Amino acid sequence: MTLMIKQRAVSEVVVLDVTGRLWILDLPLRDLMNGLLADGKRHFVVNLAGVDYMDSSGLGQLVSIWTSIRNKNGYLTLLNPSKRVRRLFEITRLHTVFEVFEQEPAAVEKARKAKA
Repeated sequence: MTLMIKQRAVSEVVVLDVTGRLWILDLPLRDLMNGLLADGKRHFVVNLAGVDYMDSSGLGQLVSIWTSIRNKNGYLTLLNPSKRVRRLFEITRLHTVFEVFEQEPAAVEKARKAKA
């Protein structure tokens, strides 16, 4: 399944609803995020509920995005990863890097109020 991204705003936070596979063959998330950062956006929630597969390149994209956001004094939270994706975060210890939420209001509030 091709990666699809739906963008919406909640308060001052950009919420990206991601559906499909986050892997080596799809790079639109990173490209979109770079454009949003260039436009001055700084607070993000990436909703992973629709991501059914992620490989090491997908993880690399998220780390690269997280680093770019931090370098611009922004903040990123993740929302609703599947059990499979959550397990991947645990295996790679990235669950200690990303803040992961189950409920959108909490993820949005953290991203909105957080200082990098």
